[in-house]
Amino acid sequence: MTDSLEQSYDLCRRIARRTAKNFYYSFLVMPRAKRDAMCAIYAFMRRSDDIADSAANPAVASEGLRKWRSQVDAALTRGEFADPILPSLTDTVRRYQISPRRFHELLDGTEMDQRVNSYETFDDLYKYCYHVASVVGLVVLPVFGYTDKAALVPAEACGIAFQLTNILRDVKEDARMGRVYLPREDLRRFSIEEDDIMNAVANPSACKSEFQSRFVELMKFEAARAREYYQKAEPLLGMISSDSRGTLAVMIGIYGGILRKIEERNYAVLDERARLSAAEKLWIVLKNWRKR
Repeated sequence: MTDSLEQSYDLCRRIARRTAKNFYYSFLVMPRAKRDAMCAIYAFMRRSDDIADSAANPAVASEGLRKWRSQVDAALTRGEFADPILPSLTDTVRRYQISPRRFHELLDGTEMDQRVNSYETFDDLYKYCYHVASVVGLVVLPVFGYTDKAALVPAEACGIAFQLTNILRDVKEDARMGRVYLPREDLRRFSIEEDDIMNAVANPSACKSEFQSRFVELMKFEAARAREYYQKAEPLLGMISSDSRGTLAVMIGIYGGILRKIEERNYAVLDERARLSAAEKLWIVLKNWRKR
């Protein structure tokens, strides 16, 4: 490995260690080479999100993402590196034979957040979850190692489960940014309007008990749907290389643990954000260390 490539990987490790949170804990149980590949992939996702999140408005974000897409394409196709994380990303793509189009799909998902603040149906939301989460699973699947293409199905489901968990956890934070990801068809099912959620976040003391009861029923419905996708993802653990099973088990343990906390707190996501403590995450890592 050249000095410049090692420096690129070192930067990606530092980015992942500093900001990856849930993901970084899962990397700890991987062999070094695979852990480095996961850090390079994560650094790409972090850079994409930072470009979008730091922009003054959606138009500026879209232009920044367009330039970033061009730089990523130049790195993956011509070996031209305009950003220091790109040498390690390119090396990871080559080493694990990851399809470059997956990274364009991930950028498509990042761009969706600049154009869409809500979704009419679950099918519409599914497309968003696919681009921002399932594609991540399809990107890391070659790093995990698999031989049967049937693994693509539970890998996609796993991403949907994780993203649905994120959406349920972040209802309050998203509403503050003018976003409601819960499908409108589901809101109508429980006689809730997007404005009801916005108002409940803006004026929690004015939140009426009848809204709270309907909101809890809505959240139960959405949590049950997320559970279905965790079940669909279960076969993936047995379909990837043994030295990667611990990492996937940690990911499922952490995200599943967040969903469990939401359920245990009676879906009070408008009051506080459900999260696992560092100690809880480390316990999940230790439980799955033997799966290395």
